Amino acid sequence: METLEGSELCFPQLLNTSCRKPIRPHFEYMLAYVLLSSISLLTAALNLLVIIAISHFKQLHTPTNFILLSLAVSDFFVGILMSFQIVLIHGCWFLGDLMCTLYQYLAYIITSASIGTMVLISIDRYVAICHPLHYSTQITQKRVQVCICLCWICSVFFQSLILKDILQQPGRYNSCFGECIIVINYIAVLIDLIFTFMVPITVIVLLYMRVFVVAVSQARAMRSNIAAVTLQKSGKVTAKKSELKAARTLGVVIVVFLLCLCPYYCVALTGQENLLNAPSAAFVICLVYFNSCLNPVIYALFYPWFRKSIKIIVTLKILQPDSCDANMLHGA
Repeated sequence: METLEGSELCFPQLLNTSCRKPIRPHFEYMLAYVLLSSISLLTAALNLLVIIAISHFKQLHTPTNFILLSLAVSDFFVGILMSFQIVLIHGCWFLGDLMCTLYQYLAYIITSASIGTMVLISIDRYVAICHPLHYSTQITQKRVQVCICLCWICSVFFQSLILKDILQQPGRYNSCFGECIIVINYIAVLIDLIFTFMVPITVIVLLYMRVFVVAVSQARAMRSNIAAVTLQKSGKVTAKKSELKAARTLGVVIVVFLLCLCPYYCVALTGQENLLNAPSAAFVICLVYFNSCLNPVIYALFYPWFRKSIKIIVTLKILQPDSCDANMLHGA
């Protein structure tokens, strides 16, 4: 009987203070391990390709791509963090309170930085499509780099304030050994929802609605010679075809991002305190993680330069001298 009871504990040697493991079929554990491990490796690998491609090839050093680089960095770290989620498959945390706190802290920072990066993408496309004449002067590489740095710094600072309790005392809300939970008071949750979800998402939706309306009207104008002449006479300038294509692609990225992220925040709005440990929330958390794997797939489907860069990286042609000067946009 002691053996059977011990097998249900996270730490059998701590009979009175150990958490209990949930009893599930072995098949479920194996399936979860395989799925999460595959998604984790794929997410890290694909986003690493994006990071290498944009960092290495000089022709890809554009303001828009630098924002995509920031998104790829956050998605890469999501792939790494998924390995911690794999640890929780058995319902037990074996890495200690400090690692639990670090895991939670980094997850919040990365999510916040990803949302901030999506706002930057929306602003970039808004200026490119709605104010094409001012794009080259307003959206410069230096300004974009500064905005990206500020986005990450603000995410770190803001989440440090939100999670200051668990940072000061790791594991303070754990009721037993082998538990990894986070409890945030109602005011902190409300502030987090407003500033890392509601406000950014509102900005993203409003900007992209405007981008969509202008892009549709410009696309129609390009198909009609009469409309194009009318636009020229009226002094209006249409965006380049490549900018419209980029707007469509990044629009897909944003829509997929919102579809994956909104369920998580909808669960948060219901007022569940133990969000990361509740079985009902497992699916929405995995959905947030899976979004990071989808972004590079979208780039591969819509961006010829990404497909070309993958071929060069995988075949190790990237190691050749002057490979950074390769023409990546030919035929794109």
